[in-house]
Amino acid sequence: MKKFINHVDDFLAESLAGFAAAHADLVVLNNEPVFVRRKVLKPGKVALVSGGGSGHEPLHSGFVGHGMLDAACPGQIFTSPTPDQMMAAAMAVDTGPGVLFIVKNYSGDVMNFEMASEMSEVQNAIVLINDDVAVEDSSYTTGRRGVAGTVIVEKLVGSMAESGASLEQCKAFGDRINKCTASMGVAFTSCVVPAAGTRTFKIGDDEIEVGVGIHGEPGRRRAKMAPADAIVAELLSAIVDDLKPQPDAELLVLVNGLGGTPLGELYLLFNSTRAWLGQRGLNIGRAQVGALTTSLEMAGASITLSVLDDEMKTHWDSAVHAPSLRWGM
Repeated sequence: MKKFINHVDDFLAESLAGFAAAHADLVVLNNEPVFVRRKVLKPGKVALVSGGGSGHEPLHSGFVGHGMLDAACPGQIFTSPTPDQMMAAAMAVDTGPGVLFIVKNYSGDVMNFEMASEMSEVQNAIVLINDDVAVEDSSYTTGRRGVAGTVIVEKLVGSMAESGASLEQCKAFGDRINKCTASMGVAFTSCVVPAAGTRTFKIGDDEIEVGVGIHGEPGRRRAKMAPADAIVAELLSAIVDDLKPQPDAELLVLVNGLGGTPLGELYLLFNSTRAWLGQRGLNIGRAQVGALTTSLEMAGASITLSVLDDEMKTHWDSAVHAPSLRWGM
């Protein structure tokens, strides 16, 4: 295993310390229990709190800031944070109107966020993200997994919260976005969890895992390597079959790198996506390309589509100022 690391047990603490120091103008790191919060809170605003296992950076800590999250709770690599982290984070960022927990559909995350929700003294609600169309159940989930669509929910609901919406409005908006968002990924390689020191799964040099999860969970099938256009066609066919957009629908497209894929290849995938959608009369209204929901150093990518309406476009375009996503300011 070759990684920039000192001691396995110190990896998360040292990484978070570096993250907080690099973005000290935007975030503050709390160490006991561990969470990252916005440096400057906005009084009277619904607070957004998310989190999950580390290894998916910049998700979630990289999206703490104006227009997105108020706090993020990082667990150890691919391991859920604990309820005490979530409760402390909620208490730290609540300014009165309540807290919305944004939770990816993984068993540990769901259980711990639900416990935090029940035990917290802060008024709160939960939005559950389950955008992955690859498989209905896995070793990590009951139901569909939450993957890169989480970024879209955090951005759009974060904007709505900044505009002064109530907790009920923010939850309803988050649930609606989740229902019109779908994702699917593909992996060329596995990744190495530092504590394990070996690859999560084995895959041949000429093979790909279609529908892989962001922790290395199996997908729909193991296949032979294929041209990018063919891979994109398989992913988009599954996504569009799930969403069933109208022929003239306007879409938000997120092409996401899983950690080890060059940006040039991601733009090539976007070009293939643009061509495939265009041939079917589906329009790209907004686009984002980059590594936003990763799986350590896994080589691969995912595609996410959201069916847009005017309200969603307004909140996507609004200003955001977080360590890993910035525009309009």
